Amino acid sequence: MSSWSLSPKVVVIGAGVAGASCARALCLSGCEVHVVDKSRGAGGRLATKRLEWLDPQARRRSARLDHGAPAFAAGSADFRQFLATACPPGALAQWRPTLAPGSRPLDSAGPLWLPQPDMPSLCVGLLRDIPTTWSFAVDALRHGPLGWQIEAAGATLPGHFDAVVLALPPAQAAPLLAAHRRDWAQRVSLALMQPCWTLMGVARRPASVLHWDVARPEQGPLAWVMRNDARPGRESSADEVHWVVHARAGWSRQHLEQPADEVQSRMQDALQDWLGEPIDWQHAVVHRWRYALPQATGAVLPQPCWWDDARGLGVCGDFLGGTGVEGAWQSAQALSSSMLRNHVDA
Repeated sequence: MSSWSLSPKVVVIGAGVAGASCARALCLSGCEVHVVDKSRGAGGRLATKRLEWLDPQARRRSARLDHGAPAFAAGSADFRQFLATACPPGALAQWRPTLAPGSRPLDSAGPLWLPQPDMPSLCVGLLRDIPTTWSFAVDALRHGPLGWQIEAAGATLPGHFDAVVLALPPAQAAPLLAAHRRDWAQRVSLALMQPCWTLMGVARRPASVLHWDVARPEQGPLAWVMRNDARPGRESSADEVHWVVHARAGWSRQHLEQPADEVQSRMQDALQDWLGEPIDWQHAVVHRWRYALPQATGAVLPQPCWWDDARGLGVCGDFLGGTGVEGAWQSAQALSSSMLRNHVDA
């Protein structure tokens, strides 16, 4: 960054954990940061969806369900320190879910963490006071004498930027990289991501008493069965269960292009079969995550980030830094450190 101005202008494309934490680190180091995302708000796979429906008495009902990443662990001391300093008191809740009998164990032996009051709030907090542009699906990067320009559907983001950070799923980053770093575009195209169909809905509480929060079936199409109403800080009802169900990656890939109503019916049947009793649904929907988790293939070099100092172009994400929220954060920290390494305040 030695050729940059004292307050370099950086645009970060992607407002999930990787993009938000990279943007925060750059902002704290004196960069002028702008974040853009194709969605209507921050969070990426840290997602919470608001469901709305009419009950049989035509009363308007609503519920908020966490339909993305179930939670996250904090395995390293550095990540725990980051969470302690970046999150205000009460912004994270510790969660030690009770597993259903016969479930596969959780991937982490320690506690899990849930942002409060919803999953996107972690990224929303990291982006506080940072300029953002939402619903801006970037489809072209232009580099000229004045710096980078960012385009989406023929519209150009105002201004020029000294650097661009791509914090996107590999399939979305590849076409943006092709004109500037073809080698990166080829490598990122090998970083496969696993899909996930997610069922979420509200049902009447079953006759049997549920003494568990999470199930991880050993077999069948379902990978995670969660009671959203049993999660810390989430709304609950004495006579309802709020279900969030993730299908396995292989099953999701097999049914990736099927109509949503067919997928919903199949997942509802699979949940009912697993529970062994009928489910009285009040409302349900499905969501398709095309890029849910990195798939380890060994094809991408084990680098936590990519940074081209001459061009002012960087890439970060969990497909480079490791699976999950902590992996995305580690990649973002590696990239921000690389970007700032040659920058010396005058």
